[in-house]
Amino acid sequence: MATNHLLEIKKCGQSIWMDNLSRDIIQSGELKNLVENQGISGITSNPAIFEKAIAGNAIYDADIEAGIRAGLPTYKIYESLIFADIRNACDILRPVYEASNRLDGYVSIEVPPTIAHDTQATINEARRYFQEIGRENLMIKIPGTESGLPAVEQAIADGINVNITLLFSVESYINTAWAYIRGLEKRLAEGKDISKIASVASFFLSRIDSNIDAKIDAKLAKGVDDISQEAKLKAVKGKVAIANAKIAYQEYKKIIESVSEAAPQGGRWQALAAKGAKVQRLLWASTSTKDPNYSDVMYVDELIGPDTVNTLPPSTIKACADHCDVANRIETNVEEAYQLIESLKDPDININIDAVMDELLVEGIDKFVQPFQSLMNSLEEKVKVLSPV
Repeated sequence: MATNHLLEIKKCGQSIWMDNLSRDIIQSGELKNLVENQGISGITSNPAIFEKAIAGNAIYDADIEAGIRAGLPTYKIYESLIFADIRNACDILRPVYEASNRLDGYVSIEVPPTIAHDTQATINEARRYFQEIGRENLMIKIPGTESGLPAVEQAIADGINVNITLLFSVESYINTAWAYIRGLEKRLAEGKDISKIASVASFFLSRIDSNIDAKIDAKLAKGVDDISQEAKLKAVKGKVAIANAKIAYQEYKKIIESVSEAAPQGGRWQALAAKGAKVQRLLWASTSTKDPNYSDVMYVDELIGPDTVNTLPPSTIKACADHCDVANRIETNVEEAYQLIESLKDPDININIDAVMDELLVEGIDKFVQPFQSLMNSLEEKVKVLSPV
């Protein structure tokens, strides 16, 4: 029997979650099989995934008709559909949640992307989603925007599991980690249990390389001064996202290993860990390779390591099960990673990584808003078709 490399990855301390959810995979038993036999130990979803799942799929029609009969507005019909799928997925993953002592077995659902810059609306929706869906192994996705992080802090203080999404820069990850810690400290100060809360920080990968590679290709197409400049530009292609992720992991280690009370932030994590707090794991997101010239599992192979999660779309899950090269590499070539990021400042390369990260965050929110609005429009059309005349 062929080796399933997904199960090997688990032995390295990394959990594999799936970036996909639809009623089809729930009802067909496919999700149950992936969880029980393929090593999938969590689910992430987003508005783009739900648009693909619901638009043009007759499997949801009976529930849409029920919503119409109940007089629900389109948005509430949408919620009834996705909340049902999320609950069922949570139930399928519940054994993993219990067996892993609440480390895995989570299903993530995002608050509406249209409120990404509204702190209070995000807090309100996070609370409502968590209460209405009513599953302990639910994670609420909140974007790691300037407005999102205070909402993360409050949601954690409220005892809500949080997946902070759309993280691109190392700085945004560090800010996210401290928002989690502050939320736990706030909850602890209120005399509440912090041992049952989980959080992941979703650090995006392929979109970074796609953006930077396009900039490099534009420079090469325009023509370069000499062979040396061409070599420098080509050396950076397809390498920035992984280097960036390895640096983020080093920052994660600094936060959890900082024990000196004399240091500005020293000892804060240890104090929480002593009360049963779980580490906020880095989750590698946007892991399907966009460039056909690159390995289809490069964002898996290069970032395997303890206390991490990798969320993969179905195509990458199949590819990885078949031919991932499993080894603990999260802390290999770290010095080279720092050098690579520093090399972007070289006048021959001249790529402003901070500007790239800002651009990607704006784009990222838009990439969730557009399918969300598109889904609302297609649902509106479906409601008209299915409504009794």
